[in-house]
Amino acid sequence: MKRNLQAFLVYLLGFLLLWEWLRPVEQLTQTDHIEMFVIFILVSFAVSFLRLKWIWQMILKIWFILFSVHMFHYDTGFFQLDWLSSFLSNLTSNFSTIIALNWLGITNEFRTLLFFILLWLMVYLVNYWLLNRKRIFIFFFMTLIYITVLDTFTLYSAKTAIVRTVVVGFAVMGMLTYYRILAKEEVNTDSIITRKWMRPLVLMIAFSVIIGIVAPKFEPIWPDPVPYLQAAGNKGGDDANGTGVSKVGYGTDDTQLGGPFIGDDSIVFKAEARQKNYWKVETKDHYTGKGWIPSSSTSIQIGGDEVIPVSSIPSSVETRDASARLFLFMDYEHLIYPAGIQRAQFERSYTLEIDSTKEKISIFGFDSKPIAPDAYTVEYKIPQYEAIDLRETSVVDPVQIDSAFLAQYTQLPENLPERIKELAESITKGETNWFDKAKAIERHFGGSEFRYDQKNVAVPGENDDYVDQFLFDSKVGYCDNFSTSMAVLLRTVGIPTRWVKGYTGGEFMDYSEGDTSKSIYEITNNNAHSWVEVYFPNQGWVPFEPTKGFTNDVSIDFTNPDGTPEAAETTAPPAPKPQQNQEEDSSSAKGEKQSFSFNGIWSSIKIFFNNYWKFISLSFAIIVGAAGLVYRLRGKWIPHLYLLQFRLRKKDENIGKAYPILLEQLERYGLKRNENQTLRNYARYIDTFFASREMSKLTDSYEQYLYHQKLPKGSWKDSRELWENLIKKTIA
Repeated sequence: MKRNLQAFLVYLLGFLLLWEWLRPVEQLTQTDHIEMFVIFILVSFAVSFLRLKWIWQMILKIWFILFSVHMFHYDTGFFQLDWLSSFLSNLTSNFSTIIALNWLGITNEFRTLLFFILLWLMVYLVNYWLLNRKRIFIFFFMTLIYITVLDTFTLYSAKTAIVRTVVVGFAVMGMLTYYRILAKEEVNTDSIITRKWMRPLVLMIAFSVIIGIVAPKFEPIWPDPVPYLQAAGNKGGDDANGTGVSKVGYGTDDTQLGGPFIGDDSIVFKAEARQKNYWKVETKDHYTGKGWIPSSSTSIQIGGDEVIPVSSIPSSVETRDASARLFLFMDYEHLIYPAGIQRAQFERSYTLEIDSTKEKISIFGFDSKPIAPDAYTVEYKIPQYEAIDLRETSVVDPVQIDSAFLAQYTQLPENLPERIKELAESITKGETNWFDKAKAIERHFGGSEFRYDQKNVAVPGENDDYVDQFLFDSKVGYCDNFSTSMAVLLRTVGIPTRWVKGYTGGEFMDYSEGDTSKSIYEITNNNAHSWVEVYFPNQGWVPFEPTKGFTNDVSIDFTNPDGTPEAAETTAPPAPKPQQNQEEDSSSAKGEKQSFSFNGIWSSIKIFFNNYWKFISLSFAIIVGAAGLVYRLRGKWIPHLYLLQFRLRKKDENIGKAYPILLEQLERYGLKRNENQTLRNYARYIDTFFASREMSKLTDSYEQYLYHQKLPKGSWKDSRELWENLIKKTIA
């Protein structure tokens, strides 16, 4: 291949294709100075293009490798040969390490050298494919597989890499195909021929890329495997640190919240109860700016049948008794219980250890070893709150709330961004009591600016606050984001809160056998959840549900003292109209529907065009362009239809229709017939052009048919062969 612009472009495209192999390395590994490896590839292609002697190429590449190794790993001057002797002894020791199959013992210097040698070999192979074989499809295909596999199974995003690779790959394959044809046909390179080849190639690539980018795309059928692979790596469960993709479920480490997680349908337990419940596991009270930790840990041990002293409901709150039977499917050594728990009944005698701060209840046998029971029954009280009682608290009463208690449950980090408090004050502006302030903040998260998502969830940076990032930056998250944000917002206005972890009510499966008043609910890891509890004097801890799309079953009576429901909470149904008026309204509605049907259709059309005008315009341009291309190339595809049309015909009279078609095709081909030119003269002209006698023979048969309106029986077979040969010559 000559050293000209075309050859330079081929080398450049080969370099760009090989560069795609290096791009993910920096992101997915700890490789530094990736630019030096890119420069090495560029230098290797450059010396090959300049056709330096092999000895000079080798000297230049070896010098570059040594310079890079020195820059990466040695502090002395490059021309001080002390480092070189150290490097050579390092190589010797690494060979011994390899022979001993101690792969982890290979030094970084030797790894760098091996990587340069690998790149050297890859450049050699690409040069061989470009210059000798003039075929690059295998390497192009391997590049596509390489980046798509990395895109699928790692965090590397190949969206732009795919486009770059397709453009570069198609371009270099098109150019190499052109050069192969020139070499095969022994045709000298001509600028006009080159332009005729390259222009359609560029248009085809541009057209394909634009269609690929702009055209609508289907959603992926299979789920993204990356979260599953990462979850398998970190087990996704209890002690996930929140920095990667976790697996949904109960975990113990909440110091670093945020990041995506994947679903898990594994059954945790089944509950037999008369109503759905939120199921608690533990609470946490100290917000760090990144997550939650317990402020202290004080354990209390009780017998398995004693009253459990957690979050007792004040006597001023009306309650009703309830019970539920839990059947465990996972080996959890702690109690899963509803709010208002009184007792837990086991098939055996166990000891319960209660962390008074976290309210986490662990189960132990008499040998003091943790126990994971198969089933147990919990007795609990369901509170019936009155809104009027909840609204009694407007300010902190030192008599009702201890200062240490208030400090514990209104704690906030010192570096909490001030705008969080400003937002809380803005949301609760005009509200005079704690309950209405809590409801206002709870409603705030139902706004359209917040979105529930389990995958596209940010992890706060080193200097970011978890709540601040969610409230003002991402506004996308799941229960941890919503619940933590509500708890912190309320704390900024002096209202005590705590963060609760557990499970939602699960999915109804069936009614209890022999007792249809009870239902069976299935709770899986997907039901793992967090919410907020707000403390009200004389009311205790009241749960709130800020997470978008979730509702708890807390019973709050919003009836006013005079017995009327609050207008803000309930709306009276409209009074029924007389039947006559209903019929009139019905007929009026029908009339309106008929009279405005055309306007509705026109509005729908306008909305459709407003939403999809880009796609419609592109589709129209594609259709027009395709139609123009089909018309322009009609001389290539129409003859095939004619060949197919007459191939199965056997009547001798078919020549009367076939011959005029041949004349039209010859004219499209560029062999025009003059107005006064006879068929015989035109046939001789065609035979001269194609160096044959086929047109004259076919013309004799056609003239015989014109003058006598018949032909010898079976003559169409020979005439069809002549006709097909001539048609094929016009499309060769």
